[in-house]
Amino acid sequence: MALVEQKLTVALEISDRVYMMGHGRLFSKDRRKTFVDWPISAFSGLKFKEAQMLDIDGETRVFGIIADPVGQIKTPKAMNEIIAERNSNAVFIPFHVEAAKLATFVVGLATWKNLPGFTLTIPHKEATLALCAQLGPIAQITGSVNAVRKRSDGSWEGETFDGIGFVAGLKANGINPSGATVRLHGAGGAAKAIAAALAQAGAARIFISNRSRDRAQELVDRINVVFANRCAVFDNNDFNGADIVVNATSLGLNPEDPLPFDPDRLKPEQIVAEVVMKPDVTPLLQEAALRGCRVHKGIHMLIHQAREIADFLGI
Repeated sequence: MALVEQKLTVALEISDRVYMMGHGRLFSKDRRKTFVDWPISAFSGLKFKEAQMLDIDGETRVFGIIADPVGQIKTPKAMNEIIAERNSNAVFIPFHVEAAKLATFVVGLATWKNLPGFTLTIPHKEATLALCAQLGPIAQITGSVNAVRKRSDGSWEGETFDGIGFVAGLKANGINPSGATVRLHGAGGAAKAIAAALAQAGAARIFISNRSRDRAQELVDRINVVFANRCAVFDNNDFNGADIVVNATSLGLNPEDPLPFDPDRLKPEQIVAEVVMKPDVTPLLQEAALRGCRVHKGIHMLIHQAREIADFLGI
């Protein structure tokens, strides 16, 4: 019988590692990338990359991040790396949920017995607060949460780690906010957490700007209750005296977004920090670098809060 090119699902055992190939497709370490429609003999003599296979069983715990949109988020990758490092029988996935359906979704998660908790990001951080029976100390100041865990009675406990991760990221990169004057743009969930954490870290003054001045003033009042006279609202055009300028809005997430402020107001001695993680270098950071500023990427906040969140969730 003549040799026929087979396109059947096979498993190759190479150097005690299992690699998957099926219907002419060789799965690389990135499970989403395949060599499509190649006959099996086309792989003869090639060195294969190890397949990344999840070992899911009846004891696997499920965690995730609730967001809308989800295309930009990097939390699943970071958390699954921690899961693998800790040899935890768990998986971390994205949950794409619209704001109008958030409450219904979270109620459903409470019935999911092998789901101990979840994280969340834009636009759900403030709305989820009302769904929690207990709040951590930073969440009580900020009025928002970004990590929620299930208590023994089935209710939810929430805390926010954005600010803690942001400050840790600054320090890890040689930027100490203690004694600094900060201009913070935004008054949403991330901005509140960052303002509280900066105040806790000893920032001398924190000036907050937002499209809604009322929301900026509300955040100032929240911080000043705990850290007296540390915060104030500022004119978006006034950057004089700022050591660190922070974009804590979602502007920069989409290609068509305007810049959060006029970069011509920046001075070369200032540090410009982002919370937007994708793209890695946002248009704001590009403009700041062109003007001689030191830039600080949004990914640092994720990296340095991930382990704190993993501990909180019991991963």
